[in-house]
Amino acid sequence: MKQLFSLLAAIGIAIASHAQTGNKVTGSIKDGGNQKIIDAASVSLLKARDSALVKVAVTDKTGNFSFENIADGNYLVLATSIGHSKTYSDAFEVNAGKPDANVGMLQLIPAAKGLQEVVITSKKPLIERKLDRTIVNVDASITSAGSTALEVLEKAPGVSVDKDGNISLKGKAGVIVYLDGRPSYLSGPDLANMLRNMTAAQLDQIEIMTNPPAKYDAAGNAGVINIKIKKNKQFGYNGNITSGYTQGRFARLNESLSFNYRNKKVNVFSNFNYNYNRRSQELYILRNFRDVNTKNIKSIFDQQSDMNNQRNYYNAKIGMDYTVSEKTTIGVVLNGFYNPSTWTSNTNTLIYDPNGLLTEQTKAYTENEEKWRNFSGNVNVRTKLDSAGQEITADLDFIQYKATSVQPLTSTYYDNAGNIKRGPEVLNGTLPTNIKIYSGKIDYTLPLKKDAKLEAGFKTSFVNNDNDARYDSLKNGFNVLDSGRSNHFIYEENINAAYVNYSRPLGKKWSMQLGLRAENTNSSGISKGYTFNKLLDKFEYTETRFDRSYTQLFPTAYFQYTANEKNQFVINYGRRIERPDYEDMNPFVHFLDRYTYEQGNPNLSPQFAHNIELSHTYKGFLTTTINYTNTNNIIQQVFEQNELTNETFIKKANIAKSEQIGLAVSANKSITKWWTANVYANVYNNHFKGMVNNDEISIGLTAFQTQIQQQFKFGKGWSAELSGFYRSKGMEGVIFIQPILQVNAGVGKQILKNKGSLRLNVRDIFAGGIFKGSSQYGNVDIQFKNVNDSRAVSLTFSYRFNKGKLKATSGRRNSGASEEQNRVKSGS
Repeated sequence: MKQLFSLLAAIGIAIASHAQTGNKVTGSIKDGGNQKIIDAASVSLLKARDSALVKVAVTDKTGNFSFENIADGNYLVLATSIGHSKTYSDAFEVNAGKPDANVGMLQLIPAAKGLQEVVITSKKPLIERKLDRTIVNVDASITSAGSTALEVLEKAPGVSVDKDGNISLKGKAGVIVYLDGRPSYLSGPDLANMLRNMTAAQLDQIEIMTNPPAKYDAAGNAGVINIKIKKNKQFGYNGNITSGYTQGRFARLNESLSFNYRNKKVNVFSNFNYNYNRRSQELYILRNFRDVNTKNIKSIFDQQSDMNNQRNYYNAKIGMDYTVSEKTTIGVVLNGFYNPSTWTSNTNTLIYDPNGLLTEQTKAYTENEEKWRNFSGNVNVRTKLDSAGQEITADLDFIQYKATSVQPLTSTYYDNAGNIKRGPEVLNGTLPTNIKIYSGKIDYTLPLKKDAKLEAGFKTSFVNNDNDARYDSLKNGFNVLDSGRSNHFIYEENINAAYVNYSRPLGKKWSMQLGLRAENTNSSGISKGYTFNKLLDKFEYTETRFDRSYTQLFPTAYFQYTANEKNQFVINYGRRIERPDYEDMNPFVHFLDRYTYEQGNPNLSPQFAHNIELSHTYKGFLTTTINYTNTNNIIQQVFEQNELTNETFIKKANIAKSEQIGLAVSANKSITKWWTANVYANVYNNHFKGMVNNDEISIGLTAFQTQIQQQFKFGKGWSAELSGFYRSKGMEGVIFIQPILQVNAGVGKQILKNKGSLRLNVRDIFAGGIFKGSSQYGNVDIQFKNVNDSRAVSLTFSYRFNKGKLKATSGRRNSGASEEQNRVKSGS
């Protein structure tokens, strides 16, 4: 496997390049029959040598088009429009001596009456890079077919996904995930669950921003990932049908339908999705319990859990944009999902003495019947104040998550000979959740002289999170309240934010973007439950409250310097905040067995980070980035142990200060007409210093990760892809993770006159996606291995249908809902 991955790396690194300049290509399109202007004709810039696609544009209302920032070279232009035969310009050259080329007037001849439609297909590059973000075009990857959204993210440059589905970027945790510019309001395993239920067929692009502009919420220590859902831009009707079958250890299904209709006044869009997903997982945990004083081993726990997760996911989204006038558009979007799931776990724990002799055994069965329901609504308005680009946009959002969860835990205890000592003991948990989020925002854009632009906005949000956990012990056939584990947690939060962002060129070689965001946070929480009074030998009802209020400033800055046609430099800085997830503050207890559970921490505080990056781009294809991040009060997952009861529990805590310095190199290039390579490599050092379980720690590690994709385009609609990633030994807080290697391969074929496609994909060919790790500090001494159902074969069929012509649009609406939704946990 390592030899194959080394070959992939060698192939990808051997990439040639083209210089990027400020060259410009212009022209216009007319109907060759009636000599009328053709609005929204599709125009493609091609390389004269091999007709490889460089850029795509559409004509404006006057029939004109332009391509900017074109590299030196020889090109030609292809023009197409529904109902017309395509036409080409003559070949031409642009370079430093001839930076501007005008191809003149291109005439499209009306097609014969029998010709109903012209189908145009173009291949987007897999990776695109802009000043403040990296863009991944999902459909450009064959191995994305049949994958979930989480698996697609895992292959994106610099993105890592751990065993629990937590997402990190360039080795840093704390990523905020948006959907179509709107926050998902989910986090942790619940965000991972939603992304596992979304299919690659639903996705258009993934935007990765390590230092987002001030317009975005300041939340997210590592940055923002914006997932764009497919939305067609054609007049008339159009849609897409996708059906996929995946075979891992169990069968999985995904079906999706999108349908859109657009005319000059109304645009109606909809998406309907169904996903059935069943996966198995094995978890192995080896724990040494040590004496607090001597550190000698007191007992050894060898635990194996066989887990099975079965989920059905139903999702519907429908929306409408209505053009009130040439300047004003209003829109409504309704979205919802229903996600019933069943999670089961059979756990066998062998308990040994310090000499390795078996003393007792525990068997536990846990089941979690969970149902999540979500509804969200968005109303948006956009008004253009003048023809120069001055505009105001406004959004109102309402989001609600409701969940029911029933979790019985049955434990039976045996001696070393296998005889029952005690049990079975039954603990029944009922954990309902109700989360309501209200959000509104206003954004203003003002173009200024000399290509400058001023942006400003305001946002407010309100969150109410109500969780009422009840645990009952089954005694003599009756449920008896377990006061020590039951708890009612209510959390309320209000965030008010305002921002200003200014950008402009500074001469011919320099440009800049400066931003400042202020956020005022007001939160309160109340935990209602019972605590044990040792003096009275009984449980007493208690209420624990907290109130927090703080205001923080979050500056951002970008400076770009174009030294010459081959070299471009960008330096950027941003301050970020990472607020605790709602569920991480909830003192609920989630059990794996009697000895292992997860618990929230209502004392969590936000963490703050300073990020700075310096990048250099050579000839537009090779980008090198150096980054430094300093984080205070970092929130990380830690293990804590009770040596008296032999219990280990996991929780989030503000444990330390962390520093990271890293070097990343990325390259993407069409090596030949049929071969494109993308390579990403990152070396970084993470260092944590602070207190965990009253023990002082100072740990650090240098890690390496790389992601490689080789794409091949053959004749007659055939294509193929070979991809993979490797991560060396790494560190997630106080947990060390062993190396991981994964290799994927796929083949695709265009069918049905290029309207349909078939894709066959094999993910994790060598089953290398096994998470192994350890954590050793203070009295904690744990090793674990998590074996996921990662190797799978997928076959996906997709068919596009349409009747109409392409319509140029001004972009996708972003709603006012911000980082709040990322902090909800739904369907873990």
